[in-house]
Amino acid sequence: MAYTWDNRVAFVVRYLYDIDNNGYLDAHDFHCLALRTCVLEGKGDCSASRLQKYQHIMMSLWEEIAQLADFDKDGIVTVDEFKVAVQNSCIGRKYEEFPQAMRAFIETNFRMIDINCDGIIGIEEFRYDCVQRMVVDDIRVIDEAFNSLLNDDDRRKGGLALYRYQELFAQFLSDQSDDCQANLLFGPLEL
Repeated sequence: MAYTWDNRVAFVVRYLYDIDNNGYLDAHDFHCLALRTCVLEGKGDCSASRLQKYQHIMMSLWEEIAQLADFDKDGIVTVDEFKVAVQNSCIGRKYEEFPQAMRAFIETNFRMIDINCDGIIGIEEFRYDCVQRMVVDDIRVIDEAFNSLLNDDDRRKGGLALYRYQELFAQFLSDQSDDCQANLLFGPLEL
């Protein structure tokens, strides 16, 4: 099943962090993530101050991940090492209990998806985020994934607010059940 905890964590490595697609994480991925985040959030603009901010966030995230997951201290973190680190630092925990750099990444990711900067990830933004990462031949599967995430409050707001995205991202990593509500946070997963 695509939505097992193992597959969800592997998805985070492959599609959110392993930007150079070499199958593991290293400092290079996070240098590149800083630039990507700066450009995407700036909608093409990459000011020196914004880039410096994201370099700090992403390198702090890398240092935290390396400290938690680079067990053999070789400068790379494999998917298996990352899974062990997530088990140790995220399983059964709420967003507020996640490591600081991971929380900063989650907030940054929200801002990248919230294209119109209204504080809500709507269905159009969710679609845009999904199709950037995966091949989809039917928009309905993305729409169904989005709608499955929403509670009544989300529906009233027209999508996911930051606090709700944080809650769902935490569930995505911390809930090991195959049917947790957040398993479609990044759309229909392909692994």
